[in-house]
Amino acid sequence: MTKNNIKLLLKTLQNEYPILKCELNYKTPFQLLIAVILSAQCTDKRVNIVTQNMFEHIKTVNEFDNTSLEDLEKYIFSTGFYKNKAKNIKKLCRVLLEEYNGEVPNEFDLLVNLPGVGRKTANVIMAEIYNVPSLVVDTHVKRISNLLGLTKESDPVKIEFDLQKKIPKKNWNDFSHMIILHG
Repeated sequence: MTKNNIKLLLKTLQNEYPILKCELNYKTPFQLLIAVILSAQCTDKRVNIVTQNMFEHIKTVNEFDNTSLEDLEKYIFSTGFYKNKAKNIKKLCRVLLEEYNGEVPNEFDLLVNLPGVGRKTANVIMAEIYNVPSLVVDTHVKRISNLLGLTKESDPVKIEFDLQKKIPKKNWNDFSHMIILHG
């Protein structure tokens, strides 16, 4: 795809999706981190239902750390893979408390080293919380980027790197939102 085609694509998407925001509901960086972890293999709509109830009862890193694994599993059961997600959330909270004073790190490399946090989650946090240009590659971005000829890759990391070469950096955050909405 040529630079002119990319400009046209971005303009078309911007016209179609003028209002862009994260589809996950959250009040704090930590809540977004939890919501994104829960969103793996789950819809944002389901995550928002789960987190609305859960965040009424468990709000902070300390409260999550003090919640039993079994109780956490009950809250997140309907998101799928709940046992693994619950274990990772518990480990994540312990690391945040011990190494980051309960705060969500603002560096990509620190984020991806947290339990349960991969590139997609780290990119969401960097874009949404810290306003750092980031390309989030989820199922929709993967599929649509291939259909548009922006990449031939199937691996999300390779897709991310292909998109970084083609999409202007100033558009990365919006591009991910627009493609996810389009998908």
